[in-house]
Amino acid sequence: MRKPEELSHITLLGNQKTEYRSDYAPEVLEAFDNKHPDNDYFVKFICPEFTSLCPITGQPDFATIIIRYIPDIKMVESKSLKLYLFSFRNHGDFHEDCINTIMKDLIALMNPKYIEVFGEFTPRGGIAIHPFANYGRPNTPFEQLAKERLFAHDKQ
Repeated sequence: MRKPEELSHITLLGNQKTEYRSDYAPEVLEAFDNKHPDNDYFVKFICPEFTSLCPITGQPDFATIIIRYIPDIKMVESKSLKLYLFSFRNHGDFHEDCINTIMKDLIALMNPKYIEVFGEFTPRGGIAIHPFANYGRPNTPFEQLAKERLFAHDKQ
């Protein structure tokens, strides 16, 4: 099957010679055009195999990363997202920094109307850390959505 012209810039999907980077690599992220920019909807990714390193001890940290966003013009291509998240494997950063970095890189890539990134890190030393970061485009209803979801994100 031949790739449509509008997806010719997508280089990772279908590539049989995938390189798995082990250093932080935001440049691997790829985006494609949203075919429904007039329709607000959520896209959700659940990434249960995230790994990074503690910047102090060098010990591995494991997490499930959940990304939800409302696209505008661009959307993230899932294989590039997988490779991007894999690139944190040898990256030393605190849990909170990883979550905020992921969110900011995705905002830079696709300028979504709304995005949230949640990290459910497995306990180490008897403490589990679950950072949550979000963003709503300023001066739009999505800015208010971001405030509401931030304040209510962990209510049971």
